[in-house]
Amino acid sequence: MRDGGNARSGLLRRLGEPARSVWAKHDYDTDGWLPLWRHMEDSAAVAGLLWDRWLPVGVRKLIAEALPQGEPDARALAVWLAGVHDVGKATPAFACQVAQLADAMRDQGLEMRSVRAQGPDRRVAPHGLAGQVLLGEWLEERHGWASARTGQFTVAVGGHHGVPPEHGQIKALYGHEELLHTPGASSRVWRQVQTELLDACAERFGVAERLGEWRRVKLPQPVQVLLTALVIVSDWIASNPELFPYFPDGASRTDQERLAAAWHGLDLPEPWLAEESDRSAQDLFTSRFELPPGAVIRPVQEAAVELAREMETPGLVIVEAPMGEGKTEAALAVAEIFAARSGAGGVFFALPTMATGNAMFPRLLDWLERLPGVAGSRRSVHLAHSKAALNEDFAGLMARTGQVAAVGVDEAAAASRQKPEERHRAGAELVAHAWLRGRKKAMLASFVAGTIDQLLFAGLKSRHLALRHLAVAGKVVVIDEAHAYDTYMSVYLDRVLSWLGAYRVPVVVLSATLPASRRRELVAAYSGRDDAVTPGETEAAPSDAYPLLTAVAPGGVPLVRRPRVSARLSEVRVERLADGLDVLADRLERELTDGGCVLVIRNTVRRVLETARALRDRFGAENVTVAHSCFVDLDRAGKDSTLLRLFGPPEKTDDRPKGRHIVVASQVAEQSLDVDFDLLVSDLCPGDLLLQRMGRLHRHRRGQDQRERPGRLRIARCLVTGADWTAEVPAPVRGSVAVYGQHALLRSAAVLLPHLDGGSRRPVRLPADISTLVQDAYGDDPVGPDHWQDAMKAAAERFGRHRADQAERAAVFRLGDVAKPGRPLFGWVAAGVGDIDDTPAGRAQVRDSRDSLEVVVVQRRGDGSLATLPWLEPDSKGRQRAGLELPQDATPTRFAARTAASCGLRLPLQFSGETMDRAIEELEQLYLPNWQGKNSPWLSDQLILALDEDCQTHLAGFALRYSPSDGLEVTRDADD
Repeated sequence: MRDGGNARSGLLRRLGEPARSVWAKHDYDTDGWLPLWRHMEDSAAVAGLLWDRWLPVGVRKLIAEALPQGEPDARALAVWLAGVHDVGKATPAFACQVAQLADAMRDQGLEMRSVRAQGPDRRVAPHGLAGQVLLGEWLEERHGWASARTGQFTVAVGGHHGVPPEHGQIKALYGHEELLHTPGASSRVWRQVQTELLDACAERFGVAERLGEWRRVKLPQPVQVLLTALVIVSDWIASNPELFPYFPDGASRTDQERLAAAWHGLDLPEPWLAEESDRSAQDLFTSRFELPPGAVIRPVQEAAVELAREMETPGLVIVEAPMGEGKTEAALAVAEIFAARSGAGGVFFALPTMATGNAMFPRLLDWLERLPGVAGSRRSVHLAHSKAALNEDFAGLMARTGQVAAVGVDEAAAASRQKPEERHRAGAELVAHAWLRGRKKAMLASFVAGTIDQLLFAGLKSRHLALRHLAVAGKVVVIDEAHAYDTYMSVYLDRVLSWLGAYRVPVVVLSATLPASRRRELVAAYSGRDDAVTPGETEAAPSDAYPLLTAVAPGGVPLVRRPRVSARLSEVRVERLADGLDVLADRLERELTDGGCVLVIRNTVRRVLETARALRDRFGAENVTVAHSCFVDLDRAGKDSTLLRLFGPPEKTDDRPKGRHIVVASQVAEQSLDVDFDLLVSDLCPGDLLLQRMGRLHRHRRGQDQRERPGRLRIARCLVTGADWTAEVPAPVRGSVAVYGQHALLRSAAVLLPHLDGGSRRPVRLPADISTLVQDAYGDDPVGPDHWQDAMKAAAERFGRHRADQAERAAVFRLGDVAKPGRPLFGWVAAGVGDIDDTPAGRAQVRDSRDSLEVVVVQRRGDGSLATLPWLEPDSKGRQRAGLELPQDATPTRFAARTAASCGLRLPLQFSGETMDRAIEELEQLYLPNWQGKNSPWLSDQLILALDEDCQTHLAGFALRYSPSDGLEVTRDADD
């Protein structure tokens, strides 16, 4: 078999016949193949274009600073490493795998044993590791490098399959030299070919004259990670046979023709090039956001912009401000300034849940439409969570984008055979680029909104972790609702922040307020300095300062700003309410004499449903709405839309109920929804969350002095229930203790005590009291009456053990800290979790939650047929979604399958643990190959929960009932 190449290839001219015969890729279906020299040339060329046209300026700058001649050296190094990454395929261990290609190499003197003859020892020499060893030996023997200096460069070759080699693997390979070059007379030919390939690459890719100076370089570990990731991306693109056709079909094109066609077919959007605006903060906000006429930006927003501009080096900014102060807009404004100064090519907005991610995505798109360097240009965007494809805003972007096949490293193309000329190009400025949709590549898009899990995965030892680091290293990262993350998640977040600081990634953290201790931890993690003076320790910013802006550059000391509070001041009277359904209903009867809208927040779904039933009996079903997490996705989205329509800002809705209306909700009402109620009833919960809930009370002005509210409800009041207030020490209900723990609940009660006892004389003043309440609730100093202290001490000890256990378990798979420059990444993700993505199992690695089951809910009709749920509303295009036929012996239509998949539901914790196995076994009794196989992308591998005509079923010893008004209700079977 001939090499098939044209003589115009720069690499080919430097190689003899034996080196030309080495193969790199083979397609068993077509018998097409690719010589190693061709794949080297392709990969290097792709790396050059990625460097020039796709890699953000900040990433290029970070790599360049590690090398003597700056960016020219950095580009040459990236291209060279991509070019030599597969040199380990020039070994007997790899080359023996395809008989006819191995025979062609044997004809050139490259003898090798068969796959069977080499046996399991071949696993000792995966071609990435083999390439790392060969490149290291070449650097030592041909260029005089010390062995201790080679690994920091060669690890990009060894780790290009996603896992940098471990020391034990390297040592094991040195014990099997026959896998690198066949013993005997052929050994000399193998060594000659390997040396010839590496010599040719050094000359072809312009590093031959630089290697002497590079041997004194100590590459920082973040630079090693970025180079490895760039090699991976280059290899994945160059491994796509639709972009880089295999021989013999692809043999006739010149290097330039081959590369130009591939790059045109890939059509990657370029990164954002931000330009810093010299506008005033007011003008900046007016031009970037849809502000009402005459609107004046808030002091927090103005201070955030001024602080970002004042910092010499972009870094971490923590914004602590009340709900409704425009923190999101402040973060985006700071992101624009930081991107211009740091060379970031995009933004990642991390949010606590899929629901908050979905809510943020259209806001991100609106901002991008007004953003210089994006508006009128073509940029990649992505919604990063497991159900993103069901989001209509994102689905619209995907529908406007053509297909680009994508393959994993050295895998046969699992791609469509769509002809290049049949592809269409996206006409929109913002595109969900097809190549950037894979689960390991999605975060590489320039602008991403997604769940916090996507960021925490960057601190989890897992395969292809380098890609996640490349994705965040080129962006400004915004972390919303930072107060929502527990100790387990914080262990990962702090480690991620330490790496982001090492990458000099600008970060904006948003929170209603943070405990001073948590603020110090975030600053220390990012700055890399435990000795940094923090705001809680200075007179300029006492620990209860609020609102508060804290900024720190990598390696620097914090800057602090205390913007004045906006004019939006309010007072909330806090009262105890005995826990009892009749007590609650009687109280609401009195409060709602003249009508009004009440929000009742319970800490568990069971309490939500129990409360709703009791209140419907008293007030009528039409006057009580339920909202919680156990609704199918479409119903949950519909609930959010209804709440916004009925209880949103006065200027955006005319549908607010005129009479009495009560919303009974779980924690889903705490954050992100801009809803406004006349009265709040809340179960006792941690102090910061209670303040979040208060943010839904009198959120907007309704007439002068709230005169458009019912007379009894013009003063904001929060009734705190869910506890036995008559006990010597308040006793929270069991469900609340299970969710939050007794320690947090008792400290919350203790700091509220002065306000509970003070009545109208001691209202909670917002925002003035927010920081004090939170600092006291999460501090270590004793709070509450003396006779509470024994119980509180015992609860604190239990909490301490729980927190230590969380930290210990989280540390098992947590990425190590950044090591000193020059230390190779060997073993970087050793003892990790393997492949990870945004699935329940993946999220369980970075969240301290029990595994839960997700199902797709459909209805089984009386005749045994299956259909989508009968009450679903039409989609945005008016297409009917209710009652669509779902054939069991055929693949459902794409629209019907997508509709069914949009009815996903996460089962509650009753179905975790031992019960999960039983539930899975029962669910798998309904197996539909045409759905759950590979024929339907929407339903592949999904578990199907079929409800009967009354929307009921039984599962694992529980009775399940579902309704569009109440969601899922679970009770134990009487006979189980």
